[in-house]
Amino acid sequence: MDILQKIIAHKEKEVAERKGLFPPKLLEQSIYFESKTVSLKKYLLREDKSGIIAEFKRKSPSKGVINAHAKVERTTIGYMQAGASALSVLTDSEFFGGKNEDLSTARKFNFCPVLRKDFIIDEYQIIEAKSIGADAILLIAACLTPERLKELAAFAKTLQLEVLMEIHNEEELHPYLSPDLDVVGVNNRNLKTFETSIETSKMLVDKIPNEFVKISESGISDPATIVELKKAGFQGFLIGEAFMKTGRPERAAAEFIEAVQKQLSV
Repeated sequence: MDILQKIIAHKEKEVAERKGLFPPKLLEQSIYFESKTVSLKKYLLREDKSGIIAEFKRKSPSKGVINAHAKVERTTIGYMQAGASALSVLTDSEFFGGKNEDLSTARKFNFCPVLRKDFIIDEYQIIEAKSIGADAILLIAACLTPERLKELAAFAKTLQLEVLMEIHNEEELHPYLSPDLDVVGVNNRNLKTFETSIETSKMLVDKIPNEFVKISESGISDPATIVELKKAGFQGFLIGEAFMKTGRPERAAAEFIEAVQKQLSV
């Protein structure tokens, strides 16, 4: 069983429990349920932003604890001041040490798109995403059948949430494409070995139809890589670990974005 299968097995139990504890009718009473969402797609395409989705995560299955002490408020405000286009917040507790409150805190202190980074397998989690203040959700092709992913993407649209679909290879691309997707992300991490390779993104960028915003995820730690990926055709970049593994993630993000801007202006 690879890590993704383990996570999904746990997620099925977790969702069943949460449905009993917090029924959808209760979630729909949240102050965020009627709020207008901020477009991830539009922010990624803004010329005055970096295209970087800066991520808040405490740990991961591949690295263990990354940063147990960072504060959501300070880190996320700092990310946005540094010039990030959007925020990604891990809400999975078991494997990534996140919680729903992390996302609500990020939402409270920032006017920008906030992506709920979790392993979504059920409509309930999309209602939950809306109730905690998310603007966009992640759907991972490797976790879902094409039909199921399309159903979940269509459901997200009924709640005005945007959808980022994540793929790891070409097989996960065309069968899953749907007009309800906004962003397609290539995850450079091999889920079986945990190794990352930017070549994965480069191989797939031209295969993704241009109506979707294209982003590269995982294994980006050098500003020169952003320049390279931009030239290849990517418009967004999801970066978490490179920032979070430092003592001050928001400062690391500011220095990184400044270095990218310098290289792009050369």
